[in-house]
Amino acid sequence: MALFRFGRFGHGTRRELVRDAVGEWVDRAMARAEKRVVTQRYLRPPGALPEIEFLAACTRCSACVDVCPPKAIVKVAATGGLAAGTPYLHPLQQPCVACPDMPCAAACPTDALTLPEYGWEGHRLGVLEFLPERCITYRGISCTVCAAACPIGESALGMDDAGHPVLRIEGCVGCGVCLNACVSTPKSFTLTPAEDR
Repeated sequence: MALFRFGRFGHGTRRELVRDAVGEWVDRAMARAEKRVVTQRYLRPPGALPEIEFLAACTRCSACVDVCPPKAIVKVAATGGLAAGTPYLHPLQQPCVACPDMPCAAACPTDALTLPEYGWEGHRLGVLEFLPERCITYRGISCTVCAAACPIGESALGMDDAGHPVLRIEGCVGCGVCLNACVSTPKSFTLTPAEDR
């Protein structure tokens, strides 16, 4: 005798139940696989797929590296495991400058990088965090370097009336320009790949 009724009584079909169960199992298996495969997170160029999909789609062709105006995109070293040869951003060497037309994504021959539908609006490379305890403005030293360098402007990073940086997460794209420009030691900002949060 059946314990569950299927069909018109709101319990769904066997196919739907199996599909839901299999879908949950696949999601859990992918999460476990990602932890084993992705040993290090990289700050990827604009329009990158989620990390596992990115690693599968990227052909390591260097098209994005070649067209990057500030030469901010570099390749993971040969010792990088499955990520070897893939493009990433290293903001302390040369940050992404948030080119309005995203030539790197436009040059990608696969869907590893794709132009976001609304450009930079709502798109994030990484998650920026401001650490006021490191900032020299909180020690009485005047500085506006980070805000002046931000390619997005006041909608991402500005200064308050007391001369302290004000990070506006909703406008920040996580490019790393402020991190690179910061004169504090250690830096007053941290930047992590968007998928880490």
